[in-house]
Amino acid sequence: MKKFSLSTILAGLFVLGLSSVALAASEAALAETAKLFAATVTAAGFGIGIAAFGTGLAQGFAVNGAVQGIARNPEAAGKIQVAMLIGLALIESLCIYALVICLILLYAYPGVEHVTKFLGLG
Repeated sequence: MKKFSLSTILAGLFVLGLSSVALAASEAALAETAKLFAATVTAAGFGIGIAAFGTGLAQGFAVNGAVQGIARNPEAAGKIQVAMLIGLALIESLCIYALVICLILLYAYPGVEHVTKFLGLG
């Protein structure tokens, strides 16, 4: 059975909870939806920025450790390099997961039709 993390569950509930906001028809509700969409865009921007910063630091530490290990034991360079590349791929996948979540928040937003109508874009 696949386990879901708390952040995955909360993100899913957040996206599902937005559908009730998107169905509101009054002008005040449309303004609130536009504010919520702006907050979602801001959160997605900060989220991918933090994810890129964290993975950049992690990759730097991983390469630093691998280079130091190779400098101390040159005979093990092949094994260290393979382990480093696998670790870098796993670290990079975390940033890709964050990017996917941010893109879902931006493009699968259920109230985008109401926001564009409110802003006069569609």
